[in-house]
Amino acid sequence: MRAVVFEGSGGPEVVKLREVPRPVPTREALLVKVQATALNRADLLQRQGEYHVPEGQSAIPGVEVAGTVEAWGEDVKGFTHGQPVFGVVEGGGLAEYCLLDQGMAIPIPSCFDFAEAAATAESCLTANETLFTLGDLKPGQAVLIHAAASSIGTTMVQMARHVGATTYCTVGSHRKAEALRALGADAVFNYREQDFVHEVLQRTRGEGVPLVMDFIGGAYLERNLAVMGHEGCLVLVGLLDGMSAQVDLLRIVQRRLQLKGSSLRLRPMQEKREVNARFRERWTEVLTQGGLRPVIHARYPLEDVGAALAEMEANRNIGKLVLTLERNVSHA
Repeated sequence: MRAVVFEGSGGPEVVKLREVPRPVPTREALLVKVQATALNRADLLQRQGEYHVPEGQSAIPGVEVAGTVEAWGEDVKGFTHGQPVFGVVEGGGLAEYCLLDQGMAIPIPSCFDFAEAAATAESCLTANETLFTLGDLKPGQAVLIHAAASSIGTTMVQMARHVGATTYCTVGSHRKAEALRALGADAVFNYREQDFVHEVLQRTRGEGVPLVMDFIGGAYLERNLAVMGHEGCLVLVGLLDGMSAQVDLLRIVQRRLQLKGSSLRLRPMQEKREVNARFRERWTEVLTQGGLRPVIHARYPLEDVGAALAEMEANRNIGKLVLTLERNVSHA
C-alpha cells in the first residue's frame, strides 16, 4: 500500500509517499480501507522531530481515518465487510489501509461523507472529554477557548453552544475572528490587538470564567489563572508555546483553582475506548441529525500532504485539513 513516511526529521523535504507493507489486523482490530484522513498538530511535530511516537504505535503519521471495513481480527464482532466507519487510530492514518481498534470504530452518519467523518474523529473526542468530563461544563456557564479557530476549537464552540454555554474565544487574525462569530461564538478576541484578561473580566463583571480550554501552555498560564473565577478549572489541551512556567501558587490555593491536563494518544487503549464511548453516548444522535459538523479548511489529495502540512505550519487553517484518497469520498 502507499503511505506517507517521514525520512528523518526536518522540513517538507523529509515527507515522502512510499510503498510499505499493508498492516495485518490484530485480534481486536479492523483493517480499514482509508477513504479520507486528516492532519493533526502531532503530525507536524513528528515531521519536525519534536514528537516521539509512543512505543508500540505506528511510525506512519495520522491519528484519524474514515473508510470501509476490509477485514478484522478473530475477536472482532458486530462489523461487516464494506461498512463505513471512522475513528481515532494509534498512528498509521496517512495510508491506504490502517488498523482501527473495534472499540474506537464509529459508524459514519448518513449525512456525512468520508472527508467530514475523518475531520470529526479526533477533534470531537478531545472536545467532549475536555469540556465535559474534565471541565464539567454546564448550561449557562461560560468557557474561554484559546486557539479557537483550530479543529478542536471550532468543535468546542459548537458543543458549548449546543448545551447553552457562553463561549469566549481567542484567535490571531480578523479572518479567524469572523469565522468564529459565524459559528456563534459570543465574543472573539484577537490576541494580537486585545488583552483577553481585560476583555473577559469586563464581560463577566470581574468574576471571571469557570472554565478555560488552553492549547498554548506556559506562555498563557498566569493570564489564564487571572481570568478564572472562584473554583475555576483550567484544562491544558496542548502546549504550543511553553512547556513550563512560573505559577502563583497562592492564587491557586486562595481561589481553589483546578489545573488539569489531557492527552488522548498517550492513554492506554481501554481508556481511549472509554473516551470514545462517552463521546458516542452524548453526541451520536446530534451527529446523526446534523447538529454538529466539522469545520473543514481544505481538502487535499494524499499526494499533496506536503502542501497540507505547510498550510498547518503557517497557521492559516480554520478547522481541519483533510486528505482524501483517489477513490470516491462519498459513501452514500
